[in-house]
Amino acid sequence: MAKTAIAYKEKMKELSVLSLICSCFYPEAQNKLVSEFENIEVKAINKRRSGQAFEVILKPPSPVSDGAHNLPSPPKRAISLEDIEKKLEAAEERRKYQEAQVLRALAEKRDHERDVLLKAIEENSNFSKMAEEKLQMKMDQIKENRDAHLAAMIERLQEKEIHAALVRKNKALREELTA
Repeated sequence: MAKTAIAYKEKMKELSVLSLICSCFYPEAQNKLVSEFENIEVKAINKRRSGQAFEVILKPPSPVSDGAHNLPSPPKRAISLEDIEKKLEAAEERRKYQEAQVLRALAEKRDHERDVLLKAIEENSNFSKMAEEKLQMKMDQIKENRDAHLAAMIERLQEKEIHAALVRKNKALREELTA
C-alpha cells in the first residue's frame, strides 16, 4: 500500500507536466483518457475557472504486481488433534487460574468487609456503653443533687419548725406574764 501511494505521488508529478504540454498541443483531447498507469487511471474533466481538473481512478492491483508487493505468508503447518487438545487444556487451565484469582479476590474483599463490619459493630457497642455510663453518671449526679436539695429543705423546715416552736413558747410566756 505504501509503495502504491509513493508511485501515485510520482505519477501525479509527471502527470501535471504532461497534461500541461498535452493541453497546449491538443485542446480537444481534454475529455478523453489522459494517461493510464499500472494501477492508476487518470481522466481529464471539463476545464473549470480554477484550472484543469482530473479524475483519478485507482485500480485493484494486478496479480503480477500483487506478488511483488505482498510479503510471503508463513508456511501453514498441519495442526493435529493432539495440538488442539493441548491448546484446549492450556486454555482450560488459564480459565481455571483466572477463576481462582477472581474467587480469591472476592474472598479477600468479603473478609475485609466482614472485618470492617465487625469493627463498626464493636465501635458502636463501645460508644453505646460509654453513652450509657455517661447517662448513668448524670442520673446519679441528678439524684445526688436532688437528695442534697431535699436534705437542705428538710433541714430548713426543721429549723423553721424549731424557730416557730420557740416563737410560740415565747408568745405563751408573754401571755402568761401579761395576764
